Amino acid sequence: MTAGSARDAIVRPARGTRPANRRQLITAAAADLFSRNGYARVGLSEVAEAVAIGPSALYRHFGSKQALLATVVSDAGKTVDSALTAAAESNSGLDVAEALAVAVLAHRSAGVLWQREARQLAPTDRADFQADVDRIATRFAALIRSRRPGVGSAEADLLAWSGLAVATSVSYHSLVLPEPDFTTLLGVLISLAIDAPIPRLESTSPRNVTPGALQPRSRREAILTEATKLFAANGFAGVSTEDIGASVGITGPSVYNHFPAKSDILAAAMLRGDEWLRMDMHRVFAQATDPRDGLNRLLASYCSFVLDNPHLVQVLVCESAHLPEPERHRTRAAQYAYIAEWVDLLCKVHPQWDAVHARIRVQAAQTVMNDVALTHHLLRYRNIESALVAIGTEILLRDNVRHVRR
Repeated sequence: MTAGSARDAIVRPARGTRPANRRQLITAAAADLFSRNGYARVGLSEVAEAVAIGPSALYRHFGSKQALLATVVSDAGKTVDSALTAAAESNSGLDVAEALAVAVLAHRSAGVLWQREARQLAPTDRADFQADVDRIATRFAALIRSRRPGVGSAEADLLAWSGLAVATSVSYHSLVLPEPDFTTLLGVLISLAIDAPIPRLESTSPRNVTPGALQPRSRREAILTEATKLFAANGFAGVSTEDIGASVGITGPSVYNHFPAKSDILAAAMLRGDEWLRMDMHRVFAQATDPRDGLNRLLASYCSFVLDNPHLVQVLVCESAHLPEPERHRTRAAQYAYIAEWVDLLCKVHPQWDAVHARIRVQAAQTVMNDVALTHHLLRYRNIESALVAIGTEILLRDNVRHVRR
């Protein structure tokens, strides 16, 4: 299959027929709908309609929406796991980066389902899925150590998570290139990540991303801080005002004394993150000597931001769909404009690259930092920031991609 979304593979059967692969059609339709609209916004009737059956027929395959989500998320994990297996067992020297690129471009929703929708799983299913993801990363790290015999276990672990982040970064945009150029580019970017020269990681206490002894006096500020953490952990739809109130020691209705609606808390968090990134970017531009220096400084600045604010990053990446208009439009426009500044610098450093090529690289580099910041066991390394900047530099600035059309 050429690069595209999961919905490209869905062929709606004629109503009244009973195709042998009905269960597969249901899960494919659900994956498409969950990734595009979010689990909370999709009803089982919509999934049933997408495959031309009634809800009762769907319930013969899945007893609940939660059961369907568990299967969809598990299948997303199997997409990556199968690619690793194919590379490990290949007698023809199938490269693991190429195998991952082919797999995720055939199932572009995998990353969104992993990072965003897996939060909606029931606790037991969520724990099982996290165990599966950890196992996948461990297998990938073993392949990296075979590829790079001198790399230690900690470094291979970070490189594995980084390679997976590059692979799944295509879930967060709809950019396309002609084939085989897209698969070639993504495979090279995964290779750049897992082959990046990084320092030996030094263990230390986990990076402190929680408030210290001093707390803000403002109740509004406390609500905003704690709600952001809850939205990141459970998704906007999975958090009630009662949850938010309890997190700061007040009743749910008391939250409305500070914010008119739950969506206003989300909008305030989004605005804070967007403005913070914009201010950091302007500081970088004021200090940079040329476009390459600007990109290096932006990488370091963005890395510090995501490592210090993983909850806010998760909200920025995953929750904008829950904003009402015009806040949703404003937030997405601000995020696009921020990425466009990176793309402009990158095209100045490498004028042979077009904007689509450059943006795919920028999205990949940022996704590595976002995902690692949310992978808690990696934060115990003292020099994780310098290692991430080294990986990001390889993804953005190394020019060794051939056959990518302009």
